[in-house]
Amino acid sequence: MNYKGIIIEESLERKEVFKDVVIVATKVEPVMEEHKTPWLTQWILHAVEVAEQSADAVAQKLSEDLEKEHNWYADFKNDKFHYTIYRGKIFKVDLQNPVLYKDARQCGILLGIPEHQVDFAPDDKIWER
Repeated sequence: MNYKGIIIEESLERKEVFKDVVIVATKVEPVMEEHKTPWLTQWILHAVEVAEQSADAVAQKLSEDLEKEHNWYADFKNDKFHYTIYRGKIFKVDLQNPVLYKDARQCGILLGIPEHQVDFAPDDKIWER
């Protein structure tokens, strides 16, 4: 089963990962104070689909391509697994054992990502089309 997720274009140093995913929708969102990204005025959010067989490779590419100067994450999931990707760190959470979200969440908080942005849950919806 393919994965669905969100990639914020401004989070990437290199954009080649978009060649390895299907962009199903794009929206531009103004940056709000709670986003904690005052160096930006907007985000370009891409809802993407990732083929199941390329999920590990896409996660690795994202882990390498997320911007170095600021801390970001990207994620995608299907009915079985949820990938949460930080620069240099990948978490693949088995949704049958969501307690594993604890480590992914803690990593994000230690990187300075706002807690409300890393409040992962197995039933969270990835941006519906």
